[in-house]
Amino acid sequence: MSKVGAKLKVLYGEADTEVLAAQAAAVERAGHAVEQALGRKAVLEALKKGQFDLVVLGQTLTRNDRHHLVYMVKKAATATRVLVLHADGSRHPYVDGCTDTGASLETVLAKIAEVMGQEPPTARAAAAGR
Repeated sequence: MSKVGAKLKVLYGEADTEVLAAQAAAVERAGHAVEQALGRKAVLEALKKGQFDLVVLGQTLTRNDRHHLVYMVKKAATATRVLVLHADGSRHPYVDGCTDTGASLETVLAKIAEVMGQEPPTARAAAAGR
């Protein structure tokens, strides 16, 4: 496993402005560089413009978006990892990780580490933004 807190370039997509701002800020406090994308079109535009280590497809995106955007991520860059929140992604061939409905922020941050092959952050380090 790689170092705890290795900085990742993350694309975070949601359909709700408030959820996007809060969740992206939490991922940034955990030490990652986060580009926010509001809605499906913004996720697709960001994928055209840049490369990411991880794409997080958030719970407020439609179920259809959380399913189909995964293919678009892998088409843009096969090495990019995909984490889908609030989904049963275990049956999707291109999803690298998923969380259940209502997962805590700590669970999401631990899942990011797992998907990226890193050691999970401790709750204290995650809260402190390390």
